[in-house]
Amino acid sequence: TFQTNILTELKNWKLNLIQHHKLQMRQEKDKHDAHVKQLQNEMENLKELLHTYEISISRKDEVITNLTQALEKQKERVELMRKFTLWRIQHIETKREEYANSIADRHFRTALMKKVWAAWRSSSEVRWKDKVARACQLRAEDVCVQLTNDYEAKIAELTAALEQRKAEILRLHSERDQYEDTMKKAFMRGVCALNLEAMTMFQSK
Repeated sequence: TFQTNILTELKNWKLNLIQHHKLQMRQEKDKHDAHVKQLQNEMENLKELLHTYEISISRKDEVITNLTQALEKQKERVELMRKFTLWRIQHIETKREEYANSIADRHFRTALMKKVWAAWRSSSEVRWKDKVARACQLRAEDVCVQLTNDYEAKIAELTAALEQRKAEILRLHSERDQYEDTMKKAFMRGVCALNLEAMTMFQSK
């Protein structure tokens, strides 16, 4: 019986130990499953983050490619502008040289024409002076004759006007003398009439 009790106790202890071990195993398995699940979630998150990084890197690569292409285009544009500027400078320089040559040719032609004109003028100046002197003399004579005729006509006109004014003055003097004589006679008649009237009044008194 004692042995039986010991065996029973051992058996119960064994069963308890087995149950305790199973419980621990189940708990460890749950922990392990939870840890695995956590690791899987973290792995999924890391995969998503990796995918996001891959997209960002691909976008960055695309941006870098676009910037590189834009930089190449800008370099091509700058090169074209440089070539165009050099061509324009060369064109302007050619035009300037052509203009300077034309100015020089024009100056040369002008100087040559001045020399020819001076030579022609010096050769024809004497004849021109004689012609001008003769023309001026003839013109002066014509002007003098015309002025003489004009002055003589003006003098005749003024003489006639003067004679007319003298006749008018004589007529006015004659009219004034007649008026003064008439006034004297009228005054004398008035004085005589007053004297007669005064004598008549004195005689009546």
